[in-house]
Amino acid sequence: MRKLLFLFLLTGIAATAQRNLTIQEATYGQYQAFAVKGLTSPQWQPETNTVTCLNDSYSALLARSESNNWSENTLLTKEDILTALKNKFPQEQFTMQIFPYSYTWKDKSTLSFETEVEDTNYLVLFNVDKKEVTRAIAINAKAAQQVLSPNNNYAASLNDNNIVITSASGINTVVTNDAVGIVNGSDYTHRQEFGIDRGMWWSPKSDKLLYYRKDETMVGNYPLVDFRQRTALEKDIKYPMAGLKSEEVTLVVYDVASAKKVTLKTDGPKEQFLTTITWSPDGKSIFVGVLNREQNDLKLNKYDAATGSFIKTLFEEKAPTYVEPLHPLTFVPGKNDEFLYRTEKDGYEQLYLYNTDGKLLKNLGYKDVVVTELLEFDAKAKNVYYIGTANNGLDRQLYQVNLKSGKTTEVTTTSGTHSIIMNSDATYALDSFSNTTTPNDVSIINLKNNKTTTLFKADNPYTGKTVLPKMELVTITAADGKTPLNGRLIYPADFDASKKYPVMVYVYGGPHAQLVTNEWLGGASLFDYYMAQKGYVVFTVDNRGSDARGRDFEHVIHRQLGQNEMADQMKGVEFLKSKPFVNQDKIGVYGWSFGGFMTTSLMTSYPETFKVGVAGGSVIDWKFYEVMYGERYMDMPQENPEGYAKTSLLDKAKNLQGRLLMIHGAQDNVVVQQHSMEFIQACIEAGKQIDYFLYPTHEHNVRGKDRFHLNQKIADYFDTYLKKD
Repeated sequence: MRKLLFLFLLTGIAATAQRNLTIQEATYGQYQAFAVKGLTSPQWQPETNTVTCLNDSYSALLARSESNNWSENTLLTKEDILTALKNKFPQEQFTMQIFPYSYTWKDKSTLSFETEVEDTNYLVLFNVDKKEVTRAIAINAKAAQQVLSPNNNYAASLNDNNIVITSASGINTVVTNDAVGIVNGSDYTHRQEFGIDRGMWWSPKSDKLLYYRKDETMVGNYPLVDFRQRTALEKDIKYPMAGLKSEEVTLVVYDVASAKKVTLKTDGPKEQFLTTITWSPDGKSIFVGVLNREQNDLKLNKYDAATGSFIKTLFEEKAPTYVEPLHPLTFVPGKNDEFLYRTEKDGYEQLYLYNTDGKLLKNLGYKDVVVTELLEFDAKAKNVYYIGTANNGLDRQLYQVNLKSGKTTEVTTTSGTHSIIMNSDATYALDSFSNTTTPNDVSIINLKNNKTTTLFKADNPYTGKTVLPKMELVTITAADGKTPLNGRLIYPADFDASKKYPVMVYVYGGPHAQLVTNEWLGGASLFDYYMAQKGYVVFTVDNRGSDARGRDFEHVIHRQLGQNEMADQMKGVEFLKSKPFVNQDKIGVYGWSFGGFMTTSLMTSYPETFKVGVAGGSVIDWKFYEVMYGERYMDMPQENPEGYAKTSLLDKAKNLQGRLLMIHGAQDNVVVQQHSMEFIQACIEAGKQIDYFLYPTHEHNVRGKDRFHLNQKIADYFDTYLKKD
């Protein structure tokens, strides 16, 4: 009797533990309650064969070293840093909730990090051996783009739209003082397309600062309305729409010693794009990718850093569709005249070795592998390592290529996703690996002998808490009849093959995004699994036009966004309809941004198929979208009127039959609210009902706790109009 009672209690405990996800867990649980064990902020300590990371409480820096058989010990605590800061600045009231998360190693003994006290932000250099602050540059905490010089003597920052350089001794030098409409040093130049993630670059010797100067006075103002004011306040942004006047950008070199400036003579049309910004290792030259507004002709140019004069064009890259430079040049260590260049000109984004005369020395590409991340050179710079695709884009593997012979070796081979961090001489690699059945295996690879030391294997974080529905990766054939597409199918909870279930198709479909991957959860969010727990088949397919499959796979979208993408999505629907457990009368679709465009396109182009849709931040007509992204894929409206007419959803509103919920952020500066407003007006004129919801304070994405509200609204909408209808 006692044994039976014990078993009953165990069963009750298990039943209580095994529950469905809450909407809060479905929103952020992937990164919180159900986060897979991993290393937090891992980095290699230079010259020591030591990996560092934060502990579980974020209060200390841990170290695992080769000399200690990779066992774990505490290297530094936040209290150590606080004590040193208070010794250095006794007048300041430093507090530190966690160890500096964004620390970086400057050398084997020196950490660099930022810490803030009231209105002052300190860029700190910290000696780990002596546990003391060796240098701290204080700048305004409201300043943006804080960039420390290589010699650690200066910090460049942005105050509003102008640049200030602060020396280690605390002297501020105002570099620019331009009026409204001129933006200096901003990473938002060219709206952060072309891989732009910064707007200022220190020279290797720290004697010069190169920066973007963006003149947007000629760009039209676009109004955003802040409803939180007593009287709603209009806030104008600069938004260059496709086919209209765009910003004019130049590159300026500031000499720290002389305070003189020179502008690079990037002659040509004023509305061209300046990309691939790279200093030569000796600091004498600057390399710039000059891309025409049409985005089909790129010139890699060399300029004199002292005079700004044009020296030569190294090479030119043209395409009948578009050229998309995304990365600066990477110079080979120890050589001022050889660099790696990344391009998809031959079909896949791969590496090419050039010299500074523009001569191609070696094509380093390998099969159909797309380079996704360039890592490190080995000690003698004979080989370079990178992460690249495999398995039709589903996997990520570590590759080594010899610069002289071009011979490529696939270092990791287990199918799945390898995330790699390498030490500076490429003798060791920290590998975090997952696939659909492996949450996270973390190991050290000795690249000299290919031996692997396992640090830990993460447990399934859902065990004993919730039962995730079954997920499988599937392959379907694209509408061209030959291209394999990667798909993901999540079955409803307590799946019964004799029943019929409603479907939620989750879609993005645009360039630079891949939704289906061979990693933990298959690349899905927990919200997808939440919907499956509620009784939906949840399906996603990466159509042609999406990422990681090469140039031709993506470029089918050119001048006709949405067309081939929809054709492939409908092949996904055919796949779904072939399943006896799919209720063909209850298929819905949900997507955001380009996915919102795809959702609305599918709802209006195939109204007999899709009964319910939720479209967030949707592009409705590409003439309302910005120049840099929009014209790359669609050209100008005046150059491609047929394409713009075909892809516009305004005259397709009359086709709407199902229930469509359109969601927008009132402060959206990416897909401006005009898109959804125009579509609603088109629905009114066509006599079509549509549901609409506005998030007054949010931009292009709904973030923070309000995302709980968003996900609940999406789930409720499907429950109301698809599941229960």
